[in-house]
Amino acid sequence: VQLQASGGGLVQAGGSLRLSCAASGEIWRVVSMGWYRQVPGKQRDLVARSTSGSGIDYADSVKGRFTISSDNAKRTVYLQMTSLKPEDTGVYYCNFDIISDPWTQREYWGQGTQVTVSQ
Repeated sequence: VQLQASGGGLVQAGGSLRLSCAASGEIWRVVSMGWYRQVPGKQRDLVARSTSGSGIDYADSVKGRFTISSDNAKRTVYLQMTSLKPEDTGVYYCNFDIISDPWTQREYWGQGTQVTVSQ
C-alpha cells in the first residue's frame, strides 16, 4: 500500500488550504483515515480522523475550522483547512488503517506535506 499526499504550501493567516491523500495497492477495507501534524521537536499529533462506523474526531484546536472528508471510491482523504493560524504550521501526515486481507491489518503513513502559515 502506498499513500500519496499533496496540497501543502505557504499561506497567510486567515487563508485556506486543502490537503489530499490517495491510497493505492492491496486494500480490502479502510478502517480509518486521518491527518496528523508534527512540528520540530514534538510528537506527531492527531488533527482529524474518520473511522468507519465510529465517526469523526478533531483536535480541539481545529474544531470549526478544519473539515475532513473522503472519497471512498478513490480511496482519498481530504483536509479542508480554513481560518488558518500560524500555530497550524507543521508537516501534515496522512494515515490510513487498512485491512489488506483477512489476516493483515496495519497503519500506513504518507510522506508528509509542509503547511506554513505566516502572520
